Amino acid sequence: MKTYEETINWLFSQLPMFQRIGPAAMKKDLGNIHALLEYLDHPEQKFEAIHIAGTNGKGSVAHILTASLMETGWKTGLYTSPHYRDFRERIKVNGQLIPKLEVIHFVEKHDVFIQELKPSFFEITVAMAFQHFAEAGVHIAIIETGLGGRLDSTNVLDPLVSVITNIGYDHQQFLGESLPEIAGEKAGIIKKGRPVVIGETQEEVRSVFREKAIQMGAPLIYADQIYQTEVAETTLEGMKINLHERGEKVLDHLQTDLSGPYQSINLNTAFACLDALGNTNPDYRVDPSILQTAWSKIKPSTNMLGRWHLLGKDPIILADSAHNQPGLELVLGRLDEIPFRELHIVLGIVADKDPLPVLQLFPQKATYYFAKADIPRGLDAVKLQDAAAKAGLNGKTYSSIPKALSAAKQAASKEDLIYVGGSIFTVAEVV
Repeated sequence: MKTYEETINWLFSQLPMFQRIGPAAMKKDLGNIHALLEYLDHPEQKFEAIHIAGTNGKGSVAHILTASLMETGWKTGLYTSPHYRDFRERIKVNGQLIPKLEVIHFVEKHDVFIQELKPSFFEITVAMAFQHFAEAGVHIAIIETGLGGRLDSTNVLDPLVSVITNIGYDHQQFLGESLPEIAGEKAGIIKKGRPVVIGETQEEVRSVFREKAIQMGAPLIYADQIYQTEVAETTLEGMKINLHERGEKVLDHLQTDLSGPYQSINLNTAFACLDALGNTNPDYRVDPSILQTAWSKIKPSTNMLGRWHLLGKDPIILADSAHNQPGLELVLGRLDEIPFRELHIVLGIVADKDPLPVLQLFPQKATYYFAKADIPRGLDAVKLQDAAAKAGLNGKTYSSIPKALSAAKQAASKEDLIYVGGSIFTVAEVV
């Protein structure tokens, strides 16, 4: 029997994975995942699901929903990607990572079929997750798409509710160059007769969602047109919010351990999804009063990492996974609201897209520490430094993200702010 480490190394080295190597991992149809799930006797049909797509926020919405349903008492599965520290973060039941032995047994038990079919890393991981949820007796699973929606390996579900958080420019080489084209790919998760919750109203793509919803006979719900999440108080470690439905207050001064400039939007989207879920299947109705407890402990109860992650104080050290223009604009805008003397930015980005549009979002008045994220897709530190200089960003290069952070800590005073970001994989090395 292989060890867990040997199993994971085999998965990473033998199977293409978009998050690590980019375009080589992409599939053009769902044939492999259908074949794999048929071979496993269709585990995806043995639990209910909520399916989430979107450019930003889908991971946070997934964790919020998981915490909410867990607090209600349902055995809840959670599938997200990519992971930060451990592959098993992708597959959880009631916040607990899939056991190492189960990962080993799955790969070894199905090795012959896997070698014949040659599924991608993502396909085999999705199948492993669905099998784990079925065998664990999960009542409902929250499933996040990996990329897009229409051709994503998770798009084999018949969920109770579909969610599309928002649409922004990201992965255009796969999803399309315009927002309507990208929205069309994400809209591929809308299922016949199943409600779809859209987190944010964006005029440029409304017709895409409307036409797809009409085609599928799916009730279309815009979260921000019905629900409002008002931030009453915010700190680096959490927020107090007021929840409103059509102008009427539903919950007052609800404490959540989520912070960051985008979490009020994600909480609003999650609340709309919970309401739609209860209307679709009363068995899964969540009493809003339960959220007072559930949302106060989202991070520990679901093992959530990497979103506005406070690593230290004196100086403040924040890490965040925002990596595209819409997400970074919100995060960098929020940094301006935090009192600090000097700003230090540890930065690493991926190499498969033009870095300049993203780098131009970063403030010029900061000291930069450039490093390559420890994945094949990571942009070389010297190339990153050269590209950043064109955007007026200056700093030194380092041989790794941890060494870059160490240098920033040595240079910073207690009154300074250190931000670590640019990529999920950059954050993964420090959280």
